[in-house]
Amino acid sequence: MKEERSYLECGKVCNTHGVRGDCKAECWCDSPKAMAALKVMYIKRGEEMRPLSVVSVVPFKEMVLLHFAGLDTPEAVLPLKGEVLYARREDIPVPKGAILLADMIGLEVRDAATGQLYGHLSDIDFAPASPVYTVQTPDGKDVLIPAVPAFVQEVSREKGVLITPIPGFFDEAEKV
Repeated sequence: MKEERSYLECGKVCNTHGVRGDCKAECWCDSPKAMAALKVMYIKRGEEMRPLSVVSVVPFKEMVLLHFAGLDTPEAVLPLKGEVLYARREDIPVPKGAILLADMIGLEVRDAATGQLYGHLSDIDFAPASPVYTVQTPDGKDVLIPAVPAFVQEVSREKGVLITPIPGFFDEAEKV
């Protein structure tokens, strides 16, 4: 089983916004509503996590506007530009049966019918049509699998990622 991290990435500060100390950030949570539930976010300073008390989270186009306590001018939030925002794992509500994306990375990817090991999930990208899983095969090749019900049958911590591959998914990786 892979190591469970105490802090998970939840967004990234892109820029300041306005004159009252708001900042514009990418939301890496399921939704701005999920991010708004966080009362504290953190930035990493060396090995230390520095807390930032959240005053407000407002959806803004495809991002969010954040306001942190005590940062009330553009000059005060400018040093946050480019910083990744973190949340404590225990502060993130996870519905029963759901799995966090961060916990999916590293799971074994197996054939749903035969149990054959194809590799490990190494990345998840979000394409317009559907998420795309990157499976790293034992020989180090990357195979892209659309995360749609036709191919992905189940994802769980216990079983890993169970897929139904079609010809071509792993053919090139197997020829080496």
